[in-house]
Amino acid sequence: MPKKQVPMGQLAAYLPDDTYEGVLAYLDQYKVHLTIAKSRSSVLGDYRHRVATAHHRISVNGNLNKYAFLITLLHELAHLVTFEQYGGNVSSHGREWKTNYGQLLAQFLEKKIFPADIAAELKRSLDNPGASTCSEEGLQRILYRYDDRKPHYYLVEELPAGALFALPDGRVFKKGKKRTKRFECIEMKTGKLYLFSPVYEVYAPQD
Repeated sequence: MPKKQVPMGQLAAYLPDDTYEGVLAYLDQYKVHLTIAKSRSSVLGDYRHRVATAHHRISVNGNLNKYAFLITLLHELAHLVTFEQYGGNVSSHGREWKTNYGQLLAQFLEKKIFPADIAAELKRSLDNPGASTCSEEGLQRILYRYDDRKPHYYLVEELPAGALFALPDGRVFKKGKKRTKRFECIEMKTGKLYLFSPVYEVYAPQD
């Protein structure tokens, strides 16, 4: 996946106001090689620990809104801090990581830089944050409000039953009924049934 290292002077453009100095302090302290990745549907960011004298490496998707970018970066920084403390001897999203991630979130929540709805959702998850922003549907739904919405793009839950929608790979689906958490959707070409998260973004031109 193509990535580019972020010149530290340009990093502020990706972050909410009044967070650059706080983020930069962590990147400098741990000698982080931060890169910006193109949109990835499966992950919003990733972390690779240092080997020998090499830098820690973090990448974050560059198409995220500023609040989602910061939250994803803090998620990956928590992996770094956990590695510094425990090496590879703990679960990647275990108690130790959750503690560090919660502490990082709390520091930035104190700065009151998040809108009220995002702040409230983050506070609810401080003690037991999810393994990814993508897995926390409440947070993902709220963060989506701050995206620059593209024409004809919707969350699956916003579409009426029976609506057709397309994925980036060109496959077309028809939205069906909701199970406990996900929607049943039929791929039109094959007739196969797939389950979609209600907060998955899809392309659906509406009449």
